[in-house]
Amino acid sequence: MKRIAILASGTGTNAERIVRYFQEKGTAEVAWIIASRASAGVIERAARLHVPCKVITPDGFASGEAFRFLKENEIDFIVLAGFLSRVPDEIVHAYPQKIVNIHPSLLPKFGGKGMFGMHVHEAVLAAGETESGITIQYVSEKYDEGAFILQAKCPVLPDDTPDTLAARVHELEYRYYPEVIEKLIKK
Repeated sequence: MKRIAILASGTGTNAERIVRYFQEKGTAEVAWIIASRASAGVIERAARLHVPCKVITPDGFASGEAFRFLKENEIDFIVLAGFLSRVPDEIVHAYPQKIVNIHPSLLPKFGGKGMFGMHVHEAVLAAGETESGITIQYVSEKYDEGAFILQAKCPVLPDDTPDTLAARVHELEYRYYPEVIEKLIKK
């Protein structure tokens, strides 16, 4: 069975959906959740879900600690779920087409460093876009520039706020991300 590590920096709602999906399906094991900061809400979620969790700061990624940890724990596939740090080239090269990310916009629009969460939804609304959505992609050496795997769209409504748009985008994330991960792991 393939072993997944989820990398997260925030509350972990996507991480929880992915863990529950694979606990139910039994097609892969979420072996570890790696949080990039000790205050990340995903740590409490991991405990509730009975998934081991380790905090590795951005410095730990830069120093090679994360790479060693992934190898020592025989991780086959890496999933970014609200992970706000750059994945070091060493890890990207060691896991070709085995690291995926989800972005809350239709890339290439509204991507790149600093474009995450509510910043994205605010930018979409400020630009007057009529649709938004998600992009699931492979991770490359540059922020949000990896090959696209799937894009799913939703409308931007005239009375949307960043919160209402975020809710609609989250629905797409929860629906598609676990399924796409499962298909990629089965390849």
